[in-house]
Amino acid sequence: MNLLHANDRTGEYPPSYYAATATPLDPFATLRGQTRADVCIIGGGYTGLSAALHLAEAGLDVVLLEAHRMGFGASGRNGGQVGSGQRQDQDWLEAAVGREDARRLWDMGEDAKALVRGLIDRHAMPVTFHPGIAHACRSAAEVRHAHHYAEKLARDYGYTQIEPLDRDQMRAIIGSDAYHGGDLDWGAGHLHPLNFALGLAQAATGAGARLYERSEVHHITHGDKPVVRTASGQVTCDHVILAGNGYLGGLDRKIAARVMPINNFILATEPLGDRAAGVLSRPIAVADTKFVVNYWRLSEDNRLLFGGGESYGYRFPDVIKTVMKPMLEVYPQLRDVRVDYAWGGTLAITMNRMPCFARPAPKVLSASGYSGHGVAMATLAGKMMAQAVQGQASGFDLMARLPQPRFPGGAALRWPLLVAAMTWYSLRDRLGV
Repeated sequence: MNLLHANDRTGEYPPSYYAATATPLDPFATLRGQTRADVCIIGGGYTGLSAALHLAEAGLDVVLLEAHRMGFGASGRNGGQVGSGQRQDQDWLEAAVGREDARRLWDMGEDAKALVRGLIDRHAMPVTFHPGIAHACRSAAEVRHAHHYAEKLARDYGYTQIEPLDRDQMRAIIGSDAYHGGDLDWGAGHLHPLNFALGLAQAATGAGARLYERSEVHHITHGDKPVVRTASGQVTCDHVILAGNGYLGGLDRKIAARVMPINNFILATEPLGDRAAGVLSRPIAVADTKFVVNYWRLSEDNRLLFGGGESYGYRFPDVIKTVMKPMLEVYPQLRDVRVDYAWGGTLAITMNRMPCFARPAPKVLSASGYSGHGVAMATLAGKMMAQAVQGQASGFDLMARLPQPRFPGGAALRWPLLVAAMTWYSLRDRLGV
């Protein structure tokens, strides 16, 4: 079964709150016949659209092929959080790659946030960046670790935008007794994810990139001049960029062995009106420390957008049932609130939760597996692949040096093995271990 078609209608956005409130962008044409390009990009999410924009601005002839619509996948369905640093913290990175490269990776994360905000401003996108992400800890030990880590970032990395929170301060902000405290990162933030993707698409086409929708790639012929084929056309090019993330499918088995798709889910309540202040007293986003993370924020019309729960097969489960359980654990007072939208999406993870950057074949670059930290990093990944095509590959090569083990069990067993592992972590979360 192809994940591109397992849960969605061809060429349509899922019926999400984001799709309902997006700034309209006219559909792009389907690729028909043969064409030539300097670079062919597969995937119209943040990675591919950022690569297309930066390549086109550099004067290269770019074709981007998207199977459905621009921002159709995780880029248009996610929680909209623009986090600091990398998916793994600096302690992990220092142990894995040493302090010098860990510092470069931290700076890269800061560059990623600045890039998102800079693109929004430079291209006058219909997107508002709201500062602030709170990290809500489930135990006193986690709170101590969060506060010590904030001290480390200030001391070793000069990052002073994190406000420590005790239990009472966290309760005052999020209106819940479920957490022991945590911190609030004012250098991070949140946005409307689909509008950001559509803003990138509009900027890319304005710079001269040729974007095609409903143009699913089914085969790549590798060589000195790769050929990328769809059902109704083909692109002969000098370079290929793989930017399909969780929807890459079988286009490259080397990447598929290290990057695994999983599904995550979000619901949007009815507008909460005066009750919104009892859910979030500040216009920030929140993520907690559960292994399967809960994350939430208020929309601009005061709906609660709450994400939680994962699945590891092709078909989505009952989304409302999946997300209501963790939402009511945090906000039992919302038991009577109506749900107006509920949707799922497919992202991609790696074994070590760091993005997978690779050259899987001659003339081919790939970046994927952002593991829930993709709004900023995927946007930067596209820029770095555009730079690598032009011979400036230091950033890409740093990411590509990170060890990326294969998932155990191969394609047949990796999902069952992950389900077993996630069941254990879910039990651990429920027991408070």
